[in-house]
Amino acid sequence: MKMRRLVLLLFAVVMIATAQAQNKTDVSLFMRSDSLQQSEISAESGDLYNTIGHHGPAVENEWMALRIYFSDKVAIDVYSKAKPQLELREKVWYPTAEDQKNGWGADYYKAGETVGLGGVRLWDGEKVIRLNPVSNRTARVVKEPTCSYMEMLSEDVPYKGQKIDVLVRVTAYSGERNAKVEAFALTDEPVQFVTGVNYHKGQEIYKKDGLIATWGLHPEDVAAELVELGAAIIYDPADFVKTEDDGTQFLLISKPGKQLTTWVSSACGREAEINTMEKFIGFLEK
Repeated sequence: MKMRRLVLLLFAVVMIATAQAQNKTDVSLFMRSDSLQQSEISAESGDLYNTIGHHGPAVENEWMALRIYFSDKVAIDVYSKAKPQLELREKVWYPTAEDQKNGWGADYYKAGETVGLGGVRLWDGEKVIRLNPVSNRTARVVKEPTCSYMEMLSEDVPYKGQKIDVLVRVTAYSGERNAKVEAFALTDEPVQFVTGVNYHKGQEIYKKDGLIATWGLHPEDVAAELVELGAAIIYDPADFVKTEDDGTQFLLISKPGKQLTTWVSSACGREAEINTMEKFIGFLEK
């Protein structure tokens, strides 16, 4: 019996080690002042945008990286890759122009004042409510054996005469291009969430029940060159009451509830396989 238990234990250890070795996800969270990686960072001001590394926590798989802005925006931004590999720890979101020419990725996405790609806000019945002001905002990152995730907890957000806590979690999976976005309202009463995807003039737009995708150039100025970029949000239509287009973004307004799940995806013109809108839609509809 002891030998059997030992064999099972060794087998479990080998399986965990194998999974970790094959895990093509990672996280990054640090202050610019010391560049030391941390698992959690908090601020009562709710705004560390200019002092935290890459403006907030970041998570990646082999195809893309995502970050949540540590500010009143709490938008989700995208880092695109030319080839499947992990890049955050070495290039911290901003490779040099020479790096980009040599095959590293770049920040082609422009979130601006929008939710970006799958960012989360609230709906009070008439308008969008940002997760701000807060009594405290906390960013947290975790790397698991087969996935990695980042979280942003916004505490005491004013909403319909009360103050509520809202947690946003983004999970990147090894071997899976799409990332999961979850929102949790830590309150007794249900809320209406707002999410969506932004767009810019001249981009191609594709819409159907459960999917909104864009493809084209973003007016970004931190990358070495302009590259066409695809972004998509995949959702369950049954979770939402309506969609709004405010001229910069397609907003999805949820039914009242305490939890919401969507999926986001991205690709860019520098990739070898998914480098056009047609190919991007083909992938999303598989």
